[in-house]
Amino acid sequence: MRRAIVAVAMAAGLLTGCTASGEDPAAARSTSPARELPFDLYTHCGIDEARIGSTYFEAEVPLSDGSGNPPEGWDNPTQRGTMTLKSQTEAVFTDDAGHEVHFRARPGATDFKHICA
Repeated sequence: MRRAIVAVAMAAGLLTGCTASGEDPAAARSTSPARELPFDLYTHCGIDEARIGSTYFEAEVPLSDGSGNPPEGWDNPTQRGTMTLKSQTEAVFTDDAGHEVHFRARPGATDFKHICA
């Protein structure tokens, strides 16, 4: 039961930042060179994954404090910023605090690799 509650909470937090407010998720996969979207990155168990539209991405270099939390200087449970889609397989998260995380799409992924407990 707890896992289901965490999964719902995580999905709710991620879905709020997946696309710009009111935007069709399919539009996030535009073929334009780069597209910026307001994004709330889920950070509660470190910075490792993101869902943009229907595509699951993983951080090229996952970040944590070594105990499964976000590193110092990151908000918890989410960090507000911008996700820039460089292509259908590359994205970069940035924020006003100066953070930058590069993500790569996980081909064929239909869910997150792990659920934060």
